[in-house]
Amino acid sequence: QAAVDFLRLVVAGRIDEAYEKYVDIQGKYHNPYFPAGFPALKKAMIENHVQFPNKQYTTQNVLGDGDLVAVHGRIVLRPGDPGLAAVHLFRFQNDKIVELWDIGQPVPADSPNPDGAF
Repeated sequence: QAAVDFLRLVVAGRIDEAYEKYVDIQGKYHNPYFPAGFPALKKAMIENHVQFPNKQYTTQNVLGDGDLVAVHGRIVLRPGDPGLAAVHLFRFQNDKIVELWDIGQPVPADSPNPDGAF
């Protein structure tokens, strides 16, 4: 539930609250396209919220295994866009996120797969 709530708060623009409640600021962020660390991720999240204040996030699946939680979801940055499929993998320690991995892919508007991304 903490991982899903963290994502919900971030998408709503309540990034400071999400960080205060769920993030160990000394933790590791593993996206190769961003600078290391949670402070850099926070800055990027704030910038993203300014650029896309009406984005929507829908959780599709949540898997937990010990201190690891994977959340699969759909992010729509602008109304009418097909969106992105995203997976966030969290590692928790003492009820705080100490590691985060994320991957995403655009959802094509005309996918040849009738099962779709979700």
